[in-house]
Amino acid sequence: MKHTLANVEIDLQHEPPRPAAGELRALFREESEGTRKRATRQGLWIAVLAYLLYSLTDLLIVPDVAVYTIAARFAVGIIALAVLEVQIRTRVSADVIDAWSAAAVIIAYAGWLYTARMTTDTQAISYYMVFGAIFMMSVNLFFSFQFRLALISSVTSMLIFLGSLYTFDPMATLQKLTLGAFCVSCFVFTSYVNFKLNKERYKVFLNALEARFQQKEATERGKALLRLSNTDPLTGLENRRAVDQRLRACWEGWQKYGRNFAVLLIDVDFFKHYNDFYGHQEGDRCLILVANALSDAIEPYNATIGRYGGEEFIVLARLETREQAGELAEVICRTVEDMALPHGQRRDGTSIVTVSIGASFTRNQSGSKLEKIIHEADRALYAVKAGGRNGVRLFDPNDPQSSDESENIAAILKIAIEQNLVSMVYQPIRNVGTGKLDAAEALMRLKMLDGTPVTPSLFIPIAERTGAILDLGRWAVRTVCRDMLATNVVPVASVNVSPIQLKAPGFAASVAAILGETGVAGNRLAFEITEGLEMEMNSDILRCISDLKMLGIRIWLDDFGTGFAGLSWLRLIDFDTVKIDRSFLHDCGSERGKAMLQDIIGLIRNRGPKILVEGVETEAQLALMHRFRIDHVQGYHVGRPQAAADFQSTLLANRALKPARR
Repeated sequence: MKHTLANVEIDLQHEPPRPAAGELRALFREESEGTRKRATRQGLWIAVLAYLLYSLTDLLIVPDVAVYTIAARFAVGIIALAVLEVQIRTRVSADVIDAWSAAAVIIAYAGWLYTARMTTDTQAISYYMVFGAIFMMSVNLFFSFQFRLALISSVTSMLIFLGSLYTFDPMATLQKLTLGAFCVSCFVFTSYVNFKLNKERYKVFLNALEARFQQKEATERGKALLRLSNTDPLTGLENRRAVDQRLRACWEGWQKYGRNFAVLLIDVDFFKHYNDFYGHQEGDRCLILVANALSDAIEPYNATIGRYGGEEFIVLARLETREQAGELAEVICRTVEDMALPHGQRRDGTSIVTVSIGASFTRNQSGSKLEKIIHEADRALYAVKAGGRNGVRLFDPNDPQSSDESENIAAILKIAIEQNLVSMVYQPIRNVGTGKLDAAEALMRLKMLDGTPVTPSLFIPIAERTGAILDLGRWAVRTVCRDMLATNVVPVASVNVSPIQLKAPGFAASVAAILGETGVAGNRLAFEITEGLEMEMNSDILRCISDLKMLGIRIWLDDFGTGFAGLSWLRLIDFDTVKIDRSFLHDCGSERGKAMLQDIIGLIRNRGPKILVEGVETEAQLALMHRFRIDHVQGYHVGRPQAAADFQSTLLANRALKPARR
């Protein structure tokens, strides 16, 4: 059963049902069954022993018939105990045992009285008969008989006594009345006490039963509260607190017993756009549907699922191999895709709700910690999202993008500026028509402590994931302004900016401060925004771009054509320049590729921005750019990236590139 919030609330309001009066009586008899058997057995054994010890009194008071009374005592006592033990061993009910014990007391009294009255000492027996009250008192006070049985037994004993008393001729009438009154008084008193005792026993039972009910109710309420504290209120899945507990249990099982397990982080693709377009109620409904589908998908794998926060879910599964983890991830991915929930606001060519999944699997490693397996799954998820979403990535320690080496790079990025491990190189951007150097693109470079270079494709994603891109970005803008613009090396310098920088509060203000600090006009600085899936269209980015343009900063759209957001951005933002990705130029070896490039150029030209084509590597490609009337070009044929000092030296040696013939 799925622990939904509604189920937990019902559990909190639920009270255990109370039995009716008749059911309470039946329950009382049922629960006291064993106790009554033990008490009656013990009572009858003690009563028989006392009954036999009174043989001494027979010898003193009625010695002439003592042999008969003592024989009657032993006969009745032995038979009573023998029958009792047979009943105990054959497990008859407590009611039967009580009835037999009460009958045994009455028979014992009748047997003794019958033999004792045979004595010739009428005076002695007239006083000795008063001991018959003891038998009446025993059924009411000595045993734990129910009131009805005790009443019947004591009435029977009283009638035997009164019958024997009033048929005993040698006794005076006054003495008979006195003893009869005494007998009736004992009957009334002991019966009343037995009634009160039974009532008190029942009251004790009711109090104990109520205490049990209250304890059960408190226990159930505690369990419901615990489920509530471990349940996500929207989806009814386990929340992060509960998942963390399960994760620790899985981790301990792996550490102690080698039980492998997998962690799968599942993120609903472009969920913010879904919420913004369809509304939060539909967004909640989408998450509930996805949660239910995921629960059904993992059931055959005996896995557990929880909501890890926002639109992110987590699955823990005890599996034997990495391949099984990948198989489970694929099943989950396809399950959500098969739901075909409409999502028309995506910009990646897909119109339904999908998920991205990052998975990690236990592996032997030194110094391993619980958090590491979650971190590895998160890195795998990041790689899926960076690669286009709607897919699965299993963490691979041998993959440079996700290996432990990335942790070293993340550590290096923290000290890169301070230790001069990061630097800038500049690639020329030339005007196709004049051949002059109109701008340069600033490109960041990183090296390890031993001098080993790290490619931008490796360290930039890590910088974005860790947030180091914010400090590196400010350093890059300041360096470009100081080295290239303040010294008038180039008219304009472009710097790549990350979506994370544009979303960060105060980014435009920090750029304004750098411009003021270096004395550079804003229109000499250009920011290149990459058209990619991570470049989500939200109000924070649009507001930041607007603030940057107010500073005079030029906004360029980089790598146009590599994603699905380009047309939307062209419609929303007044770009100064659009850079066409190098892949379109390199496809111009065929007429079809050439026609596609011309179509893209026409589309951009109709919107108004200048056009820059990347990847010009041959004279023929440059000539084609002349023919297509491209504004600017960039590539190895135009100029390779160089450090600021080398860039200035090259610039002095070759001020202009002679235009190719049209």
